Amino acid sequence: MRRHKGVPAVGVKHVEPYTEEWRDQPCRYVGLVVEALGDQVESWWQGPCDPRTVTVRLTGGDALVWDEESGWRRGRYASGDPATPTVLTDDRYLGGGLLLSPERVPSAIADARAGVGNSTAWRPCYRSYRHYRDGFDLALDGYVAYVNA
Repeated sequence: MRRHKGVPAVGVKHVEPYTEEWRDQPCRYVGLVVEALGDQVESWWQGPCDPRTVTVRLTGGDALVWDEESGWRRGRYASGDPATPTVLTDDRYLGGGLLLSPERVPSAIADARAGVGNSTAWRPCYRSYRHYRDGFDLALDGYVAYVNA
């Protein structure tokens, strides 16, 4: 391996797909979103894989679902639990990418309810869950470092 003089070698940790650590990666990011939402949250859980999902039940019958391909969507909670995918009705994607800034999520929910801003009924696809080494897991690890700081 060729190194430039005075530049230290930097190691990048890749988490092996389908391990417990890999499955739990989104929870650290979602935990920050839940914190930003405060009293609006009733409960939250990790959903099934392929893609990895997390559901956040909100007061008043709404829910948010995050997945690693299309980011956040908000709608009326119809069904779902940790073992089965969450079904929403009248859902809208919040926009803003896969890892919308946690402090931005509350206002993005308000925009989605009003049908304005970056929200859309069309499902974006920012990446495929099959692309294990595309750098997305490194972005999730950035939230782990943030939480542990």
